[in-house]
Amino acid sequence: MARIDETRPFVPVKIAVLTVSDTRTLEDDKSGTTLSERLLAAGHILAERTIVTDDAEKIRDRVLSWSKDPQIDVIISTGGTGFTGRDVTPEALEPIFEKRMDGFSEVFHRISYDKIGTSTIQSRATGGVVNATFVFVLPGSPGACRDAWDNILQYQLDYRHMPCNFVEIMPRLNEHLTRGGKG
Repeated sequence: MARIDETRPFVPVKIAVLTVSDTRTLEDDKSGTTLSERLLAAGHILAERTIVTDDAEKIRDRVLSWSKDPQIDVIISTGGTGFTGRDVTPEALEPIFEKRMDGFSEVFHRISYDKIGTSTIQSRATGGVVNATFVFVLPGSPGACRDAWDNILQYQLDYRHMPCNFVEIMPRLNEHLTRGGKG
């Protein structure tokens, strides 16, 4: 069973929060604030936080830029995962995933189902790796952000979480670039 190994040190992770919205500002962005407050309370570092409009190119450009920044380990986006015409976050980001994280979406939907029932199918939450940076794509509601952080991300982004966690594999995310003497 999952547990926290108190003999291991806590390792702060540098996390960027991206809100995708045509209408929000930093002052009224409840989802971005929810994520920022939770990651800071857990002892992580809020490396960056911004808002971009529901524009696939702007979303992709921001994530690609952050994924190349050595001061950012993880990117969490919120918004744009529904089915309306402006919801394009998965379309913007999934094509640049070097590796998809199907399990994140599956676990997120399992948790969400327990809270909102079949309405969970209206979210296209996803996750993957871009330039050796974990990227999590969440719905734009504060409740969905709480569910994802409280039930998945706070544990997987904690080095002490056992039997495994994302922090311990972060140094190996780009090893494919150095195999065979290429690096």
